Amino acid sequence: MKIVFLYAGQGSQKVGMGIDIYEHFPKYREVIDSVKPEYKEIMHHGPLEKLSETKNTQPCMALFAAGVTAVLDEHGMKPFMVAGLSLGEYSALHAAGVFDRRTLIDLVAFRGSEMEKASKGIACKMTAVLGFDKNLLKSACNEARAFGYVDIVNYNCPGQYVICGEEAAVEKVEKLAKEQGAKRCITINVSGPFHTKFMQPAGNALREKFKETVFLEPLVPVVFNATADFLDSNETIPELLEKQVQSSVYFEDSINKLIEKGADTFIEIGPGRVLSGFVKKINREVMTYTIETADDLFTLIANAEEFKL
Repeated sequence: MKIVFLYAGQGSQKVGMGIDIYEHFPKYREVIDSVKPEYKEIMHHGPLEKLSETKNTQPCMALFAAGVTAVLDEHGMKPFMVAGLSLGEYSALHAAGVFDRRTLIDLVAFRGSEMEKASKGIACKMTAVLGFDKNLLKSACNEARAFGYVDIVNYNCPGQYVICGEEAAVEKVEKLAKEQGAKRCITINVSGPFHTKFMQPAGNALREKFKETVFLEPLVPVVFNATADFLDSNETIPELLEKQVQSSVYFEDSINKLIEKGADTFIEIGPGRVLSGFVKKINREVMTYTIETADDLFTLIANAEEFKL
């Protein structure tokens, strides 16, 4: 069994996330209590509006991920490889030993704050386009750029792609896609044009932040969003993270790369079960598990021997 720990991104957050895990698992509780208490309060009690602010969402999601990862490690469950969706890539790097928990929370809190700053004053829209060919969607984006900037920002799985950009351009793509047979276009409630060129100021800020950050060599292989591949000798992790915040996320290709290298079991560390759904649409042969609740953790731990490397 070759296990991948797969970390969820922004959008999976919900009020009450991890509260039952906090009650039942001392190791998780230790992680949550190791940072300022306002994050625990927002995670457990909200309100949702506050949890959904990018500057809060990102550290809260990373904290949940770090806590669950610590519990799995305590029970001898370690990944063969790791990956994450957008924000989740930072948790994947933490799981791979690239930086410690405090650095993880510091980096994602900074990232969230800078992404919020970069979003101010931009009238943007993000839409999930379902049941549509990605090449046709690329063509629609090219045509719609007469109305403003728009691009595919998430290649999630076959038939599910996310576009983002200036409102008029996004709405033009929606119209074209529907005319050409797309099943649905669903508006995603986000606070900024994430993974687009508008995030360049956030990328620049991250570049400076990374100069004072220690990045260790990964203990297990990591597949990166911006390249859908493992680390190349011509790349550095800081460069890829700087690129990631302002470029498309190639999740579908990332999962295929992991499977190509032998991955047969994916454990999604949430909250949420979105990534497991994507994985099954990409390849129905692999096994998927999710860790969203204490019961999910109890179930995996009860069968820990088969998940150990």
